[in-house]
Amino acid sequence: MEARFSRTPAYLQNRDFHNRNTLHIQKTEAKPEPKKKTVKTVKVLATGYTAGYESTGKKPSHPQYGITFSGVKVRRDKDTVSTIAADLKVFPIGTILYIPGYGYGVVADKGSAIKGKKIDLYFDTTKQVYKEWGKKEVEVQIVREGTGKLTEAMLKELGKAMEVSKEIPEDLWDKAI
Repeated sequence: MEARFSRTPAYLQNRDFHNRNTLHIQKTEAKPEPKKKTVKTVKVLATGYTAGYESTGKKPSHPQYGITFSGVKVRRDKDTVSTIAADLKVFPIGTILYIPGYGYGVVADKGSAIKGKKIDLYFDTTKQVYKEWGKKEVEVQIVREGTGKLTEAMLKELGKAMEVSKEIPEDLWDKAI
């Protein structure tokens, strides 16, 4: 509670007949500070990958072609969230990162060459990997730490929510992603 002191009550202010020596105390509720999410920034080496043979060793005829370690299909969606690969000891499955120049990525995969502070960003074609990204050192924001679990349903819900708000909605902070 905050106390504001006024010699004159509000209903008598701007009137000529009040006693200026009377002290009135008006109590007001202090508004609590809004809860803010702490966003951690980490410098990583970011490369690009595809679902193709050159990145995964799998051909389109392989039953696991385009399927990540978490079990979800790879995807690149500049408007919502894309799948990315990381060292799961650094960024567990389900971790949501904001990558400048790429957008939001959710860790859904791991890679044999992805160790430490390295991430692999999914693209549909190798042409896109080289034209749009290549190999860059970037500062990423950890928007949400993963729980080690990611499903198609979770990814779909996250994507739908982001279509509306263009960012990770606050009401998804407490849901298990």
